[in-house]
Amino acid sequence: MNKAFLTATLLVIWYVPTRAQEVPKAKISNGTISAEIYLPDAVNGYYRGARFDWSGVVSQLNYKGHSYFGQWFEKYDPFLHDAITGPVEAFDPLGYDQAKVGQTFVKVGIGVLERLDTAPYHFSKPYKIVDHGIWSIKHSADKVEFVHDLVSEEYSYSYKKVVRLSGNKMIIDHTLTNKGGQVIDTQVFDHNFFVIDNATVGPGFLIRFPFEVEGDASGLGDFAEVSSGEVSYTGVLGKNDHARLRSIGGYGGSASDYDIAIENRNTGAGVRITCDRPLSRLIFWSAMKTVCPEPYISVKVAESESFSWTITYDYYTL
Repeated sequence: MNKAFLTATLLVIWYVPTRAQEVPKAKISNGTISAEIYLPDAVNGYYRGARFDWSGVVSQLNYKGHSYFGQWFEKYDPFLHDAITGPVEAFDPLGYDQAKVGQTFVKVGIGVLERLDTAPYHFSKPYKIVDHGIWSIKHSADKVEFVHDLVSEEYSYSYKKVVRLSGNKMIIDHTLTNKGGQVIDTQVFDHNFFVIDNATVGPGFLIRFPFEVEGDASGLGDFAEVSSGEVSYTGVLGKNDHARLRSIGGYGGSASDYDIAIENRNTGAGVRITCDRPLSRLIFWSAMKTVCPEPYISVKVAESESFSWTITYDYYTL
């Protein structure tokens, strides 16, 4: 039976799910921003898939009358790899290439998973989670703190994520501590599923980078174009349409290039994303209801050491 901790403000409760209940979530506010965050739960959680870190899944966020997240997809299934909302993160798998079919590998923020076949790892496959680890959660008025502890044969860790509100910002602090005998060498990316004012993506949406964007722009099709450091839309995305940049170049080795702005100029809502670590890879993808910069950073943690990073979302109006 999987164990989980649920902690509310100053009250700590040992929680073992026994039956279907309402999706667990926490509401936070600082008077300027209000947000709702889904909580990890192996039985009743909104997201129980094998792709994304289960912590910090933002279902709603509101600032000055504007909304920034929500359901962007039609089909909901808690085990579907991308049936998820908000700025969510995914780590590259640990130990997948060394595992044989039926053996296990690790994904930070999810647990121990079983390899299905001889094919390379693919994020969309429904890998079986054989050990969810232990989640500890603390919730106060303006922040939620998650800790995921996992003990496995090859990779053990303690992963802490804090989602907090400060002024017009949502700040996500992370610390990954290696408690095993293997070096943790991975990448993590943030799949920013922005749904701004529930608007259909099209002309009026703008994505801005602090460098001149390089790379193949053919994936944008007739829907968007790149000019210097900006992606702007020239057509409205339909139900089955996607506009993407599969691999963006042009950034350097400084954290100052992890600085991405997204604006819906039709409604006057914007957000700027920054991080205190440099980019290791950058992708952009969008669909009818969502725009998704996908910035990656490298994570390398030796035995008994820790690695920390902070992502800041600065919300504004035009």
